[in-house]
Amino acid sequence: MSSADGYTRCDQGHRHWGLAGAAGLLVRHRDEAGVRRYLLQHRAPRTHHGDTWGIPGGALDWTETAEEGARRESIEELGRLPEDLTTVRIHRDDHGGWAYSTVVVDSPERFVPDVVGWEVGEQGYLWCTRQQLTSLALHPGFAASLDHVLD
Repeated sequence: MSSADGYTRCDQGHRHWGLAGAAGLLVRHRDEAGVRRYLLQHRAPRTHHGDTWGIPGGALDWTETAEEGARRESIEELGRLPEDLTTVRIHRDDHGGWAYSTVVVDSPERFVPDVVGWEVGEQGYLWCTRQQLTSLALHPGFAASLDHVLD
């Protein structure tokens, strides 16, 4: 794969990371009581929109699909993913000349991420309900997509 790391500007004039766009993985799990939970990652203060909650993800490589890139980035930031994740949908937020894709997947297990790299803040990871999610300081791009990616 050829790296597409770097900043670019979309047609709306915003500065974004990922010359070929970016993607992230929204992992959801339904617990024993039937409650849907979402896996969020606390972003390190030194990252773009640091000290907020979002999903693991990052810049796509030139040859990757959104799903491939979201899974690769998530493994880098979570350490592992369950083998049997099921893709539910992909929401593409197109800014004109740059897009962020949220890949929504179902997980059969509420796993514990085992990597806390430089992109992960002190609070690490959190499995939360939709109601809990709305009380967190969310990454602005993720917050703007909630109506499209949650159910």
